[in-house]
Amino acid sequence: MGHFRNWVLICFLVFQFVDGFYLPGSFPHNYNIGDKLSVKVNSLSSINTEIPYAYYSLPFCRPSEGIKDSAENLGELLMGDRLENSPYRFKMYSNETQIFLCNSNPLCAEEFKTLKERIDESYQVNLNLDNLPAIRVMIKDGYLLHWTGYPVGTKFQDEYYVFNHLKFKVLIHKYEEPSMAGVIGAGDGAELITTDDKTSNKSKGYMVVGFEVTPCSFRHIPETVKKLKMYDKYPYSIECDPITVGMNVSESNPIPFSYEVSFVESDIKWSLRWDAYLKMEGAKVHWFSIFNSLMVIAFLAAIILVILMRTIHRDLAHYEELDKEAQAEIIEELSGWKLVVGDIFRTPANPVLLCIMVGDGFRILGMALETIFFAALGFMSPASRGALVSGMLFFYTFCGLLAGYIAVWLLQTMTGGDSRGWLSVAWRVSCFFPGLAFLLLTILNLLLWGSHSTGAIPFSTYIFLLLLWFCISVPLTVAGGYLGTKASFLQYPISTNQIPREIPPQRFPSWLLVLGGGVLPFGTLFIELFFILSSIWMGRVYYVFGFLLVVLILLVVVCAEVSLVLTYMHLCAEDWRWWWKSFFASGSVALYIFLYSIKYVVFDLKSLSGPVSAMLYVGYSLLMAVAIMLATGAVGFLTSFLFVHRLFSSVKLD
Repeated sequence: MGHFRNWVLICFLVFQFVDGFYLPGSFPHNYNIGDKLSVKVNSLSSINTEIPYAYYSLPFCRPSEGIKDSAENLGELLMGDRLENSPYRFKMYSNETQIFLCNSNPLCAEEFKTLKERIDESYQVNLNLDNLPAIRVMIKDGYLLHWTGYPVGTKFQDEYYVFNHLKFKVLIHKYEEPSMAGVIGAGDGAELITTDDKTSNKSKGYMVVGFEVTPCSFRHIPETVKKLKMYDKYPYSIECDPITVGMNVSESNPIPFSYEVSFVESDIKWSLRWDAYLKMEGAKVHWFSIFNSLMVIAFLAAIILVILMRTIHRDLAHYEELDKEAQAEIIEELSGWKLVVGDIFRTPANPVLLCIMVGDGFRILGMALETIFFAALGFMSPASRGALVSGMLFFYTFCGLLAGYIAVWLLQTMTGGDSRGWLSVAWRVSCFFPGLAFLLLTILNLLLWGSHSTGAIPFSTYIFLLLLWFCISVPLTVAGGYLGTKASFLQYPISTNQIPREIPPQRFPSWLLVLGGGVLPFGTLFIELFFILSSIWMGRVYYVFGFLLVVLILLVVVCAEVSLVLTYMHLCAEDWRWWWKSFFASGSVALYIFLYSIKYVVFDLKSLSGPVSAMLYVGYSLLMAVAIMLATGAVGFLTSFLFVHRLFSSVKLD
């Protein structure tokens, strides 16, 4: 009892200091009044094309010191993010209006054509201040809507208008020090927060907790802007009305740009400043998805309970009560799974390929579980741009150890302990899915290169990915394979007959049942799949990783149960070819996911246009479906394999 009391006290002491660590994002910057704030620009994006372009590919104002790239991680490069400096300059708590920025050069024919295309394709300008994306706040039908970025322009009565005046509102909060020192952070954090320095209270500043923008189309007086320099004050009042348009664009005419900024103190704390971006919509829908999955699991569990506790247990008990002569006498009268005893462990077609796909499937599953787990803890929040993709690559690379181990262990089990050829299997595991992914990404990257998109992976990043693959992933997979040769393998409890047993004709094709097996796993995740696709293709922030982790665990359980039930049904039909069917019984969920992706682009993402955009969508959807097939198929196969081994280990035969 005393030990329990001590543990409770320790837990309370720990919880007192939990607020000292803010996992999602960087440490707060302390800005004093008058300190400079720099706005950064990101790639232009559109849900109509899904092809990002550089901000300065349009005739926007450029900073006087030149364009400089911000530090980018691997995830940002792969996602097409390109952060660069901008000419927008603020001073903390200093409201400014009618700030003239620049007058662009007269638009040439190519620039005018490109600008019209970007407006027609609904491209959005993405700005960033203190690691916060700019958002537009709109009230529609009584609801407060938040949109990331603002449109380049609009088309009205066959005229093109550009939003050339920006009204910024920066929400600030008085600087507050955390309750203890912290060392966890990423992004723009540059200072260590402690509470030991009591003199720090003398000059408390402000933190940026919100960044809003209202775009306007305003026609400046041409003669006036010619006399102004960057950051001069425009001599006339600028009425920013987002509903009206005034600055139409035409060839051979320049575009003047201006802005204004106001600072507003807010009650929003720095640790909650991302709430406007991460508001979880449809929480009841997520809970319904989980409840639906639990119902499916309970239904399948009941079937498995009937199979194990009634049918199999009863058959085994009756079978083992007989002596050997009686067993021989009734063997002709037996039916179902008991008749395939001599063929149940017959080596399947393409056993090496099966081992490779199972090994790579568990690597993908391990990567998904680890990535989503750490994302649910807050280590991979949107505040740390590219962290999610970087984390996925990191975990996939180091899960090569698991892939090599399982593939070689399974091969040894199939060959009765013969470890010859393990190195070849480990090598193929390290190249199977990464090779498919690299080939597909290369084709898609060539399309992006041809479109001059920032989504194209730079050549230097290609080289880095190849080094990551061959210098880290391959050796780890080979090391896992070597460990697999040292592990004890499962010995078959029953010897295999020399002549395969003839499979009786089936009323329905067995593969039809296999393809239908993916319906139940798909039913556990299709609701969450909608939110994921909306996050990827419609620019919405997905951050309910806690729900996703639960759904993923439920998906694994459902896949295991579905494969087990269908394997037992095949055995009862005297079909001993269960190996590949158990893999695709659960892996067929990928087919339904791919079909749902096609449905999503037809009915939900109707605005997607252009052959390049369509090929990008289909290519990435196909890659996602293959990865899910390998992961779910591996779970189903291993469950069925252990089930069959356990079942026939209970049958005593000479």
